[in-house]
Amino acid sequence: MRPVEEREFTVQREAVGTIDFNQELSVQVFAPFPGKIIELYKKAGDAAKSSEVLYTIDSSDLLQAESTLLSAAGTLRTTARALERAKELYEVQGVAQKDLDQALSDQQAAEGAFKAAQDAVRIFGKTNADVKGILEERRIDSILRVVSPIAGVVTARSAAPGLLVQPGNAPAPYAVADVSTKWLLANVNEYDVPLLRLGQQLEVAVQAYPGAKYVGVVVNIGAAVDPNTHKVLVRSVVRDPRQQLRPGMLATFAIRAGKALRSPGVPYAGIVRESDGTMTVWVAKGGTRLSRRTVKTGLQQNGYTQIVEGLSTGEAVATQGALFLDNALTSASR
Repeated sequence: MRPVEEREFTVQREAVGTIDFNQELSVQVFAPFPGKIIELYKKAGDAAKSSEVLYTIDSSDLLQAESTLLSAAGTLRTTARALERAKELYEVQGVAQKDLDQALSDQQAAEGAFKAAQDAVRIFGKTNADVKGILEERRIDSILRVVSPIAGVVTARSAAPGLLVQPGNAPAPYAVADVSTKWLLANVNEYDVPLLRLGQQLEVAVQAYPGAKYVGVVVNIGAAVDPNTHKVLVRSVVRDPRQQLRPGMLATFAIRAGKALRSPGVPYAGIVRESDGTMTVWVAKGGTRLSRRTVKTGLQQNGYTQIVEGLSTGEAVATQGALFLDNALTSASR
């Protein structure tokens, strides 16, 4: 026996959807330039840090850019020496003003070409230290390192050594996603849409993990209703710190319809459905005596049934074995 307590019951409707990667935090890592894949560093499922190398390619474009840089550096040195000689000769009237001006113009053009060549090499991801090393060692390296633009997990790998790649040609050699959050895509009945709002928190459940609850936030409500199904696509972001959710999983979430109501609540096992459809409970009378009472029930949530009529807070009811008591009474009355 247990005294009846007042509990909160919320009118709510459920919607069903599917889990997907958070596409705003998922990146297809294409090669920025054409080339041949040389080496792969990550497998599907591996963690990847931001700016960590995923794969390398042999790039003829990088080779050309580095060659141009070395050529520009050589031209700059030549024009700088020519300008110094022109200045010395001009001081002793060995050359005319126009010759000095031409040497100065050549040197300035060489400086511009050298800076442009440096920038062209940096586009390939080379650092200032890399550029300095190329110039000092006069060594050309055609290996281009393709890095992960975000921290996350490798969700797909469609590459192999020797494969020729082109920028933007699907499939991308790698796909990386931040899997700490997922999308929940659900088609919600149009008459339930007024109950939703942007930023609203949802309690999400998936069939794969019974009893587990995930917190979602509504981030997008479709602008149009599907004329065939009369449903609206709603997108929510769900936190998944343990990375349990998988794209394609079925998920449900509850949509609250109004404020929570406080009513007497009885555990599910304390309610008996009679053959005529009425609901009954066993109420304690004078200590050890029990009597069967018809009640009107409402919502069922969190293991409790809402009692709308027929029972008051504080009355003691049988919370276990109610069906056994009902069957015993029925057998005794025969």
